[in-house]
Amino acid sequence: MNALETWIEEERIVRARLEAGVGPGVATREQIAGKTGLEVMQGLLSGELPYASISKTLNFVVMEIGPGLAVFQGTPGLDHMNPLGTVHGGWFATLLDSALGCAVHTMMPPGRGYTTADLSVKLVKALTPQVQRVRAIGQVVHCGRQLATAEARLVGPDGTLYAHASTACLVFEMPGQTPA
Repeated sequence: MNALETWIEEERIVRARLEAGVGPGVATREQIAGKTGLEVMQGLLSGELPYASISKTLNFVVMEIGPGLAVFQGTPGLDHMNPLGTVHGGWFATLLDSALGCAVHTMMPPGRGYTTADLSVKLVKALTPQVQRVRAIGQVVHCGRQLATAEARLVGPDGTLYAHASTACLVFEMPGQTPA
């Protein structure tokens, strides 16, 4: 089995698990109360918590979660094209931003949240629908009490780099929750 076939099979397994779970939506405060960001993200990946609806719209899915790590896989399609016949930069940015933000999310203790303050995306190679899958691999560089930074790469199954990105996120106490 080549890398693309492996990616497609792994995606099939993850999508089946997510669809058998609670489906798309937004977790309630009760569902995430007392959980770390890593526990929340693991709950999303297991299907116990809802996943973001935008992943259906833009045809991507969370594939892997770990401390300071989030991997998303996407399939660009005709709906994601710009007028020049390549995949729109917004699709790249959303996939990378999801991996970056979720990597940061895994580092949050109970009662802490974050929001993107800065997102920088560099597209280094055009992406067409002929590229069947890409992965956005986000990793935290630093996570402090007030600021977190992360980097991500968007790659194909053959290792081709299509884009890379970085983010700075503001970290804060979630209203109505007890901080760690």
